[in-house]
Amino acid sequence: MKMTVQTKATAIGLSAIVLWSSTVGLIKEVSHYFGAAAGAALIYTVASIFLVFTLKWIPLSKFPRKYLIYGALLMVSYELCFALSIGYSQTNKQAIEVGMVNYLWPSLTMIATIIFITRKTNWLIVPGIIISVIGIVWVLSGEEGFSVSEMLINIRTNPLSYGLAFLGAVLWSAYSVVTVRIAKGVNGMTFFFMLVAVALWIQFLISGGENTMQFNASSITYLLLAAASMGLGYAAWNVGILHGNVTLLAGTSNFIPVLSSAISALLLATSLGRSFWQGAILVCVGSVLCQLAVKENFGKKLTT
Repeated sequence: MKMTVQTKATAIGLSAIVLWSSTVGLIKEVSHYFGAAAGAALIYTVASIFLVFTLKWIPLSKFPRKYLIYGALLMVSYELCFALSIGYSQTNKQAIEVGMVNYLWPSLTMIATIIFITRKTNWLIVPGIIISVIGIVWVLSGEEGFSVSEMLINIRTNPLSYGLAFLGAVLWSAYSVVTVRIAKGVNGMTFFFMLVAVALWIQFLISGGENTMQFNASSITYLLLAAASMGLGYAAWNVGILHGNVTLLAGTSNFIPVLSSAISALLLATSLGRSFWQGAILVCVGSVLCQLAVKENFGKKLTT
């Protein structure tokens, strides 16, 4: 049976969800070999090369001025927070927890959309936000279940990573809302990734460099996989959103937290307790409710 163009595009878009779900584990593996800053810089450098060949290069003269300035600032800041929050995590389990904090962005994006774009919503937004927050508290409370005190104790072990992850979630929600209004259909992901790579190399040099860089078959393999999961993930998502079933893609993307945790646990050979999975599921449920609360389809806002 011959697949339609929409079906193929939807399948490609779904592959982006799988690719993105592997980024937390892969970034952590790369940081083991190259260090946090150098590893992230290498990932975004290679990912930029992938994007040059998979997404059409758009001359900077085609960028709306506001998008070039504010879009770049928000995207670069977000990617720095995301990559470094994982790279600076102290353990594999903490890396997965940090990744989960980042997945507050769907709920935060819906809130920002309602506030700044005056999009219509319904009562589901309230339980959606509450459930998402409860899920994060649950994840960060260890095996104690829902416990704010245990969560705070856990965060104090590495406030930098958890803080960067939360800031990243806020920045991505802002980017999603801002680009809808000022991008005018321009996709600046390739250029933005290049800026992220430059910023990370500067960070690496300023920090005095890291002496943990190990180039071997394993490290290069993880580097290529991490770069592909990010660069090709954005390219695949772009195809899916433009030509596929946007409703299906947007709905499926809500389950990235659970899929990401499962893939990361396998990659990092890390056991996650029942409490973690309960929290991860709550984050997904909250995200779904927030999306349902917004009456108009939000899928296209996940791309630039």
